[in-house]
Amino acid sequence: MNLTVTKSSATAAAAVTEEDLAAINRQALRVLSAEEVFVFHVNACDDCVDRDFERFPLASLEKLASLFVGKPVITDHDWRAGNQTARVFRGSVETLADGRSVLRLDCYMLRTERTGETIAAIEGGILREVSVGCSVSETRCCICGKRWLDCPHLPGSVYDGETCVYELINPSEAYELSFVAVPAQRNAGVTKSAKNNPSGWTPADLAVEKIRLNFEKERTEHYERICQ
Repeated sequence: MNLTVTKSSATAAAAVTEEDLAAINRQALRVLSAEEVFVFHVNACDDCVDRDFERFPLASLEKLASLFVGKPVITDHDWRAGNQTARVFRGSVETLADGRSVLRLDCYMLRTERTGETIAAIEGGILREVSVGCSVSETRCCICGKRWLDCPHLPGSVYDGETCVYELINPSEAYELSFVAVPAQRNAGVTKSAKNNPSGWTPADLAVEKIRLNFEKERTEHYERICQ
């Protein structure tokens, strides 16, 4: 099962460099000038443990850096074509002064009448938080190394002095970057949902899901035994 993960962070405006413009024009169908574009960047997610006791290892951040290039910027994860306001033109992983590794996404939007209010809100610090959406192929327990469906531990619980944390491993797809109202993670903000559970996965959800899946597994094994 792939989990759809969204990480939230703050937005910052940036000057347009020649290197930026070259990368932007690889996304555009015509050559754009520096005067036509507005550039901003986001420290989208990091390698710290979040409020759901999950974290991206460095290798996952590095893969996300390439997966997000070319992806759209929208609002509130509303996947309508008309809701696209900007696009990611570069992704990279940087180490901050506090030692955190962060995924930085550089984005651009056209300076038009339609985007004027959005640009003003970003520059004025009103429109600040964003959330990125992606899928990861695996979530593994830091204690036993097993996938979350197979391990006996619950995220956030302490076992022999060690807190159970799930590692978000092998990102398989990047979807979009969204402007949102409220971030949730301590440093970057985070909300999560599986494709079949749009309301979001919490530690309690995972515990219930494990119980259900283990019950289904035991019932299937019992049925197979009596049918032999």
